[in-house]
Amino acid sequence: MSTGKRDYYQVLGVSRDAGAEDIKRSYRQCALKYHPDRNRDDPEAEEKFKEAAEAYEVLSDPQKRQRYDQFGHAGLSGAGMHDFTHMGFEDIFSMFTDIFGGGGGRSRRRGADFQIEIGLTLAEVATGVERTLEFERLDYCETCSGSGAAPGSERRGCSTCGGYGQVEQQAGGFGALFGRMVTTCPTCQGQGTLIVTPCKRCKGRGLYPRGRVINVKIPAGIHHGQAIRVRGEGEPGAQGGPRGDVHCYVSIQQHPFFERHNNDLVCRMPISFTQAALGAKVEVPTLDGRAELTIPQGTQSGKVFRLARLGLPDLRTGRRGDELVQVNVEVPTRVSKEQEELLRRLAETEDASVLPESGGFFEKLKTYFTGNGDPTR
Repeated sequence: MSTGKRDYYQVLGVSRDAGAEDIKRSYRQCALKYHPDRNRDDPEAEEKFKEAAEAYEVLSDPQKRQRYDQFGHAGLSGAGMHDFTHMGFEDIFSMFTDIFGGGGGRSRRRGADFQIEIGLTLAEVATGVERTLEFERLDYCETCSGSGAAPGSERRGCSTCGGYGQVEQQAGGFGALFGRMVTTCPTCQGQGTLIVTPCKRCKGRGLYPRGRVINVKIPAGIHHGQAIRVRGEGEPGAQGGPRGDVHCYVSIQQHPFFERHNNDLVCRMPISFTQAALGAKVEVPTLDGRAELTIPQGTQSGKVFRLARLGLPDLRTGRRGDELVQVNVEVPTRVSKEQEELLRRLAETEDASVLPESGGFFEKLKTYFTGNGDPTR
């Protein structure tokens, strides 16, 4: 089955028996040839750059190369491959930071992300909710419009890089496979110019703290610890780079009656001995209000009753779970004289021995422990 991809050896222009050094050398040539910053008028350059990066990832790894030689592109499924097709150039470039000696000159870096915790009740989880969030982030300085220079002042060219934003140096270590490398200028940080008179408000940073208000929609059925990402609401990136994101992490508050089990809600409800023995109709809490539950005669402690579709909605399908009501029979710690008399009369009808006549089971237990006699008699 064809994948539509070119042969990796053909992409890098090497033979199938090429050595590691030949593959590195060829990839270096392809990377520099199709570098998007050097081919701004060629819309196909970035795709060729991605193609070369993908080919190098496979052929530079002995295990991946062996699988590719034996099975072709199909053999790389599940082999820890990066999806270069859907990755942006900035993401690919960051993967090869060591190879390219730290960057590509005036590359734009993405800004910082924010993390915000949002507390929700189970009732809000059931319906979904929209929240208004207020927070403070670094934003472009209004005085200098983010330039870092005082209004009306001029920037001077960087003498280190001659205004290009990049310098050439001999690469060492793993980056030596490219010989002399082009890297970001350490003096001007790739901008090509330097600030002469810094902005007084931001002190030359170009950024200043500002308040921000956003609305966030939380979908019904979300779980504790999951996050909603609001794209582009983080801090601005360096040198005009894209903003980071805001990650809203959900914290679900403990409910006085319910415990969540996936999309089901569990309610542990006490009932009296008489309700369990004789049966009863009781009201139970739900997220939608009250519901009537019928307790049959002879209900045992721990019995679970299911109330269909009274749980939480599924995050993807919207289908609601159930409410599970577990009844626990409570034995009273104190009884009135009248209640005691009634219970003793009940015990007589059951032919059961009760205090203060403490015979029966305990007498048999004593016989069993002492070994005197047959406890079955």
